[in-house]
Amino acid sequence: MVAANSLTAAAASIVGHRVQTTSLESTSATTTYQRMTVDSVGVFYREAGPKKAPTLIPLLATRYHLIAPDFPGFGQSDAPPPSSYAYTFDNLARTINRLLEQLKINKYTLYLHDYGGPVGFRIISAHPDRLRALIIQNANAYKEGLGAKWAGIAQYWADPKAHPEVFDAFVSLTATEQRHTLGTSHPERYNPDTWTDEYAHLSKPGQREIQADLLYDYRTNVASYSEWQAWLREHKPPTLVVWGRNDPSFIAPGAEAFKRDLPDAEIHLLDAGHFALDEKNDEIASLILAFSATHLI
Repeated sequence: MVAANSLTAAAASIVGHRVQTTSLESTSATTTYQRMTVDSVGVFYREAGPKKAPTLIPLLATRYHLIAPDFPGFGQSDAPPPSSYAYTFDNLARTINRLLEQLKINKYTLYLHDYGGPVGFRIISAHPDRLRALIIQNANAYKEGLGAKWAGIAQYWADPKAHPEVFDAFVSLTATEQRHTLGTSHPERYNPDTWTDEYAHLSKPGQREIQADLLYDYRTNVASYSEWQAWLREHKPPTLVVWGRNDPSFIAPGAEAFKRDLPDAEIHLLDAGHFALDEKNDEIASLILAFSATHLI
């Protein structure tokens, strides 16, 4: 189960069944990088662990089969122009669901982070029988989890043409760096390549249009919060919430709010920012392994 470590690869990571394995060392050799065409769009994904199994890559790959895709428009996946691919969260969810079906993965745990949250919630709402458990890390589903910056973004949703400065700020180098470092107690643990590479990606031809479409469509996610909350109350999947409590974008009350609909959820607020894996990788891996030993056997 791997969360994307930058906006350019923000994805729902997918895990299959657990299997008994021998002492497989966790090294870079245990992870492979692959592509699959989904409805004429090339989707890049990382894979680790035995394919018959339900770290993070590679920390969890000794016990679980892991798939971490890049959404269309992000990372190493294709970035078709908006004229030929609709950059909406509904469509991203359709693509990732088709990827899972083509890979013949029909039972999984989802690790949801950032944009992976609304994609994952759409997938499980459409196919509740396929979900075994949820692991949520700074993937918001409650209005109280929206930090102060979302008030400005709401103005952009209301009238994008009247507020171009909101989008310009969102894709700026300063904002790109702050997505990684703002709120962290340990900035020295963050590799500058994460935000310089992300900014280089955002600066590619066509990316402004792609990211503007997705930022505008994000309003549909907030509008869907009550629907997703009702789904959680009805289905009550085993859920682990590991949350960087210093995240200024998706703030800590958003993590605690899951308790309202999932009283048995396990919630951990960590001394970390939005990309908590960059500074709490081992701790999060340990929490996931302990959770999985109870819920995925």
